[in-house]
Amino acid sequence: MTRDDLANAYGNYIACLNRQDWPALGQFVHDDVTHNAEPLGLSGYRAMLEKDFREIPDLYFDIELLISDPPRIAARLKFYCTPLGTFLGLPVNGRRVSFCENVFYECSDAKIRHVWSVIDKAAIEAQL
Repeated sequence: MTRDDLANAYGNYIACLNRQDWPALGQFVHDDVTHNAEPLGLSGYRAMLEKDFREIPDLYFDIELLISDPPRIAARLKFYCTPLGTFLGLPVNGRRVSFCENVFYECSDAKIRHVWSVIDKAAIEAQL
């Protein structure tokens, strides 16, 4: 994949997440995907995302920064959302918060195979 192809595929992946189009997730995510070095597989990755949307009903992924260098992607995602209870161990309890996630991906077979993610927990703590 070229840089542009990879960036476009990533944008389509994010759109899939925002639509919560779980049956289409396998178009973008490898069957053997890992998250922060934990092997989840596609079904585990989907379960993780579905849980996120249950706990944060207004969750929306907004790409703030994207770098595509095949087979890798680096992104800074921005969130404005309202977690229902605790989030990252913090008592958010329905308050609206904003934070960023810095995430790196490595692709294999034109699909996301490895995901490394860090959420700016300090930004949330400062708002509480």
